[in-house]
Amino acid sequence: MVTPSLLGPTAGRVPDVRRIAVLRANALGDFLFALPALDALRAAYPAAELVLLGAPWHAKLWRDRPGPVDRVLVVPPAPGIRTPEAGEAESSMDDFVAAATGEGFDLAVQIHGGGANSNPLVSRLGARVTVGLRSDDAPPLDRWVRYVYYQHEVIRYLEAVALVGAPATTLVPALAVTDADRAEANQVLGTPDRPRVALHPGATDTRRRWPAERFGEVARELHGDGYEVLVTGTPSEREVVDRVVEAAGVPVRPQVGTLSLGGLAACYAGCALVVSNDTGPLHLAAAVGAPTVGVYWVGNLINTGNPLRGRHRPICSWTVHCPVCGVDCTPGIYPHRPGDGECPHRDSFVSDVPTIEVLEAARELLQS
Repeated sequence: MVTPSLLGPTAGRVPDVRRIAVLRANALGDFLFALPALDALRAAYPAAELVLLGAPWHAKLWRDRPGPVDRVLVVPPAPGIRTPEAGEAESSMDDFVAAATGEGFDLAVQIHGGGANSNPLVSRLGARVTVGLRSDDAPPLDRWVRYVYYQHEVIRYLEAVALVGAPATTLVPALAVTDADRAEANQVLGTPDRPRVALHPGATDTRRRWPAERFGEVARELHGDGYEVLVTGTPSEREVVDRVVEAAGVPVRPQVGTLSLGGLAACYAGCALVVSNDTGPLHLAAAVGAPTVGVYWVGNLINTGNPLRGRHRPICSWTVHCPVCGVDCTPGIYPHRPGDGECPHRDSFVSDVPTIEVLEAARELLQS
């Protein structure tokens, strides 16, 4: 049976589902985009146990946290699945599959990319029904939707779970902040004596990084407006945080590796605004209810930009050619496109975004 839903037709539910496996084992932002799909599965199958096949950090984040996930099974590192975390012990994929098969999954969901590597893994879990995404080079699942590169990530995963009768209940990722998160943030940051804003100048892909000097200008201006300014970053981003602090030339508070992911969520939830590159912390801030200004490359804006304008302002760079070699770096997903989506350079594609545009958006949100 096909029924209407928020996003179009929805296939029938799978009967007698007691346990659902969902493969989504990559980075922070990627996981947050999957939350509406997980919420849809929870609403459609309220009595089923929802098990996330993820990474060690998923298990830490989801411990004692309200939400759609009941439990996390850590899937071993493997090509196209995930990279190992620092200090992680080696583990066998065959052993994992043997244990997962014993779980008795009724439904296995693949929302982990096009499926060339992930569909074979999901098919090995022994579930009665498999469902998910499929690119041209991937084997099929029982029910699948075509993977198209330029589609918003949230919608992509909602269309996949709709194939098993799980219509969308929301289009907005939301993550609960716990009392433990708030206690940690308060212990590290203290009680503010004026409104806080946070800047996040890092990003794993350096092509997504707005220049640190521009972040410094924003920090200086917002400090002058009367805000306490935090500059957040991971330990690997210490250098760029230090450059922002130096460029600001006013007292700001660097926070590099001082907070767990839950503590960072609480930190952002307590901020009047978060300004960030298009990276996991930007989407974390939005998921916990903070207003955001995000600096995006145009291709990433299509896939990950927050569609709501009441609390969010995406600032876009339209650069598509590498600033070093001039190669068209938009993915060559159609035969007539000249770009191959890749070149060896990692210079910023968003350095042309003017500071005034970011500041105007920040002040507009802060004043509202």
